[in-house]
Amino acid sequence: MKRLIAFFAFPAIFLTACTISYGFQGTKIDYTVVKTLSINDFTNQAEYIYDQLEYIFNEELKNTFRRQTKLNFIPQSGDLHLEGEIVGYRITPLGVRDNNLAASTQLTLTVKVRYTNNKAVGEDFEQTFNTSETFDSNRMLSDVEPELVPIMVKNLIDMIFNATVANW
Repeated sequence: MKRLIAFFAFPAIFLTACTISYGFQGTKIDYTVVKTLSINDFTNQAEYIYDQLEYIFNEELKNTFRRQTKLNFIPQSGDLHLEGEIVGYRITPLGVRDNNLAASTQLTLTVKVRYTNNKAVGEDFEQTFNTSETFDSNRMLSDVEPELVPIMVKNLIDMIFNATVANW
């Protein structure tokens, strides 16, 4: 009987002694002071326009801040505020083959961000972020955009998140 009690008691004690807790440790936000966030939609002002870029960027930006912070979203004048524009979307040929054609092509996405922290003086900034992906020149841009744009958007949003609220 004692062995049976020990058999059930040990796992119960072990499981209550070991707990796993998750928190928002990756941000520098003081949630006692900063409670709200507003994000204006970023308009696409690039010379070349990929029609889905603006929507993909705006949705992913908002979703990232929703998932990774405890801030309440409000339409305007948040404790933290983000706004900006997509200012660059361009392709550049890279390397030259024997036939004078590019070996690969680089797609570059550039975003201008204005960040306002209405709760901390001196943390506001205006900064341009960009990221690039390279693809084989034998492929059409329209074929690689659905594959490359989400990767590039994620890279940019990670940069923006890190520059604004991350604790790195």
